[in-house]
Amino acid sequence: MKSSLRRTLKTAAAAAMTAGLLAAGAAAASAHVHVDTDEPAAGGYSHLTFNVPSESDSAKTSKLEVTLPTDTPFTSVSVKPVEGWKAVITTSELPKPITIAGATVTKAPSSVVWTADEAHQIGPDEYQSFSLSVGVMPDAGTTVTLPTAQTYTDGTVVKWDEKTVEGQAEPEHPAPSFVTTAKDADAHGAAVPAAATTAAPAAAAAASTTSDDGSAAGWIGLAAGLAGLAAGVTALVRTRPSKAQ
Repeated sequence: MKSSLRRTLKTAAAAAMTAGLLAAGAAAASAHVHVDTDEPAAGGYSHLTFNVPSESDSAKTSKLEVTLPTDTPFTSVSVKPVEGWKAVITTSELPKPITIAGATVTKAPSSVVWTADEAHQIGPDEYQSFSLSVGVMPDAGTTVTLPTAQTYTDGTVVKWDEKTVEGQAEPEHPAPSFVTTAKDADAHGAAVPAAATTAAPAAAAAASTTSDDGSAAGWIGLAAGLAGLAAGVTALVRTRPSKAQ
């Protein structure tokens, strides 16, 4: 085997090993409880999905508790069933009354707790998803933080409740969170400027005029061509010598 080929193979193997180590490191760094949302538009409803990996090598995850916000409370919370897990929603008095959509709210859902039976606990190298339907979403640009506690069968409780600060390194146990967006009407229902509405008909009219002018020019050109051809034929006939009598 040539030395250049050996060097190439060694370089490729080293690159593959490095990529593998980086991927493993990234997976370890991202292996924490987080929440995904769909359409978290202000004033609307959204689905929240908590993805929960089990990070212990010797114990299983048996319980999950999500604390819901009280400063921007949800007036509606419902749970998607998970086989082998029992969910309990707790409603509590708010620290102070909140006005939502013109109504004064004094109580709201404050937490959701999922508890597994023994057969459905989350083992090492496994994860489970837990979904909620919630609303009404607070004003656009609001960061909704959902501190979460993960309990293992050996009694260990991991609290995912540390605040993530923009521009700083992610904490060891970041709290699941998301940011609300603009209302659907604001995001998708913007008025079209008058200039834009008149530009299309004007462009269509111009295209129509151009098409008509082009057709007329085409017919004129064709007529001129035929006339020239006829003149050429006539001249050819006149210049041909006549046969001897």
